[in-house]
Amino acid sequence: MTNDQKSAPPRRGRTQARVMNTLNVPMRRVLGLPIATPLGKRLMLAYIVGRKTGRLYRQPLSYVRDGDVLLTPGGGKWKLNLDPAKPVRLRIRGRDVQARPEVVRDPDEVVRLLDIMKAGNPAADRFIPLPKGPDGKPEPQALAQAIKYGFCIVLWHLDEQPAAAS
Repeated sequence: MTNDQKSAPPRRGRTQARVMNTLNVPMRRVLGLPIATPLGKRLMLAYIVGRKTGRLYRQPLSYVRDGDVLLTPGGGKWKLNLDPAKPVRLRIRGRDVQARPEVVRDPDEVVRLLDIMKAGNPAADRFIPLPKGPDGKPEPQALAQAIKYGFCIVLWHLDEQPAAAS
């Protein structure tokens, strides 16, 4: 097996990434509006600063609320720019809030959080295509492989103060 074969994500993941990149273009506009839209019920816009370039990226993300925390599947490269010490501005239903990201990669905790996400948004199962075992939980080997290629869950700890627009 070559190094490229070891490090490249599975083909399905690459195809899904291309589709999502295309869909993200109009989503950024709709989610960036200063009013609540029907899409905002399960989607938010994260304003993430690039760790190397300092460039501001606007990333549409699905989310599920769990008390004071938002849960987001982290399957793309955007999560590499997250720093728990730096708050991120999120636009949720037309309002800006600050949140501190926490990246979760522990398999047991990922499974627990996926259950919460599925309960809050049954469609999340379609966007997180992990093979399931007879118990309905992700197969451990498939989950380990997904985590190896960068999959995680991002917990967004919401701050009390509204975010300042930049």
